[in-house]
Amino acid sequence: MNNLVVERKTTARIPTEVGEFQLSYYQNNLDEKEHLALVLGSIAANEPVLVRIHSECFTGDVLGSLRCDCGPQLNQAMRQIAEAGAGIIVYLRQEGRGIGLLDKLRAYNLQDEGYDTVEANLMLGHQADARDYTIAACILRDLGVQAVRLLTNNPSKIESLERLGISVAERVAMPAALNVENAAYLATKVERMRHLLNLNGRSPHPTLNGTPTPAARNGRPFVTLSYAQSLDGSITRQRGQPMALSGQESMTLTHQLRSGHDAILIGIGTVLADDPRLTVRLVAGPDPQPVIVDSRLRLPLAAKLLTEHPRKPIVATTETADPQKASALQDAGATVIRLPATENGRVSLPHLLARLDEHGIRSLMVEGGAGIITSFLAEQLVDRLVITVAPLLVGGLNAVGNLNGHGLPQLKNPHSQWLGKDMILSGDVSWQDNA
Repeated sequence: MNNLVVERKTTARIPTEVGEFQLSYYQNNLDEKEHLALVLGSIAANEPVLVRIHSECFTGDVLGSLRCDCGPQLNQAMRQIAEAGAGIIVYLRQEGRGIGLLDKLRAYNLQDEGYDTVEANLMLGHQADARDYTIAACILRDLGVQAVRLLTNNPSKIESLERLGISVAERVAMPAALNVENAAYLATKVERMRHLLNLNGRSPHPTLNGTPTPAARNGRPFVTLSYAQSLDGSITRQRGQPMALSGQESMTLTHQLRSGHDAILIGIGTVLADDPRLTVRLVAGPDPQPVIVDSRLRLPLAAKLLTEHPRKPIVATTETADPQKASALQDAGATVIRLPATENGRVSLPHLLARLDEHGIRSLMVEGGAGIITSFLAEQLVDRLVITVAPLLVGGLNAVGNLNGHGLPQLKNPHSQWLGKDMILSGDVSWQDNA
């Protein structure tokens, strides 16, 4: 709307239990609603400013309803801003994620019949989230704010403000006020609306929730094993033929995981079948260092990892590999490291991890293929597991082969989450001896 007008009409002092705020009243010609800004302290001296964009919730903010977490979030935001000494709460009149109080109450009735909050909104003819943050961005600009530290668990708010020209320097997580009445509602926000909540001490997935990858352990990097499979455990129809299994949402998670690790490792079979780039493209973040396990140096000189990746790969091979091919790969920019071989002539993974640690790599994401997945599990070298399960049957090559009785990997604090049509299973790995 080119002729949008958002006008501050008046401001009044509002003393509260946590501190004294200034409450500003705004009118606009976009939605004809009266929106508010609650300001504490000197904004100009504290940029990026601590900000909460809060949508009106009569039932939660005023009545203290336990069906949602809105009231506790508003109160928590006021406390955090008061503790910080400065900040803003933009209070938008967008009841029920933009559907209004009448349909919000109707949605509550549908939820009592067993539908979740997203399904209820859709059944009433609304979007899952009909909110718009244009007015919020205008209010922030009126207050002289260009960059914020945003109090939110909702990535859509961050994306919307960025599109509207407000820089989000940091996401400040809001703790979840979990109770028996809102447990299903909060779970739906995580599973269907991408909210970055921590429920019962478990986040939906550590990387998206801002949790850093743990430090290296015992002279080797922390290892996250991540791959996609079908319902029957297949990763492709047959060896050597690539097959896309992940949906867009779970692929975005994969790229987020990549950006949270120092390096990413695959076997030469995956390179020959897929010719991957292994870059971070679907989210903002750094590209991890690619590592290729290639005991016989079959890596083509025209591979994308040599020609298109901004970081040339580390190629792990055995001490008996062809020296001429090693020289050619080094001339193309690769770092070739020779390592002891196992009895079957493959690269020793413990030696590889120790060498990567010497290279300063503290976290490693392993993506496959089947031989690499099985070897890392058989050697008990996996610390965290993230599996994407696609809703189809393939009857092809299984992700995990024979572990040779070397231990049964189990997940501690396992978590399951829907991303689009895919199920994400994740957790930290513990090992049980097969005695």
